[in-house]
Amino acid sequence: MSESNEISRRRALFKLGLLINGVMAAILAVPFVGYLLSPLRGTAGHGYKAWVSLGPFSGFPEGQTRLATFHNPTASPTDGQTANIPCWVRHIAGQNFQVFAINCAHLGCPVRWFAQSGLFMCPCHGGVYYADGSRASGPPPRGLFTYPYKIDGDRLFIYAGELPTLAADAGTVAGGRKPCVG
Repeated sequence: MSESNEISRRRALFKLGLLINGVMAAILAVPFVGYLLSPLRGTAGHGYKAWVSLGPFSGFPEGQTRLATFHNPTASPTDGQTANIPCWVRHIAGQNFQVFAINCAHLGCPVRWFAQSGLFMCPCHGGVYYADGSRASGPPPRGLFTYPYKIDGDRLFIYAGELPTLAADAGTVAGGRKPCVG
């Protein structure tokens, strides 16, 4: 055999190294490319923006505040129990409700409802909120975050497609409702 047709061990290992590095680069690029292309996929059919049922309207007696739980519409199968999100539901009267995120507006600790005093209290730093979710005392800079809600038939729904934040609260109208979007 001639010298030009023969592959040296050095050249073969070099080509093998290039192949392995190319495969690894392709594997590492898949999540990055998926992230870059995710806006093109959209969110339709993924349940991202969703009205989620909290249960029958009758499960929330008038004049009371109750703890409810809903399944996060953005959860993945690996989220397990953390996909179940608690919230506080206050039935004011008739079809008027307030649905509060369970998190304190200070640092996000879960607030508890105390029916005897009619207050929400945060165990972490002493934040206190009135029954309507407004700030009473302590370090929280504002009242509790609220979820937009609607009543469809005999069921109470909340809009759980976005986190309750100041920006989301800006879109609500009197009574904690957001104009129905569907």
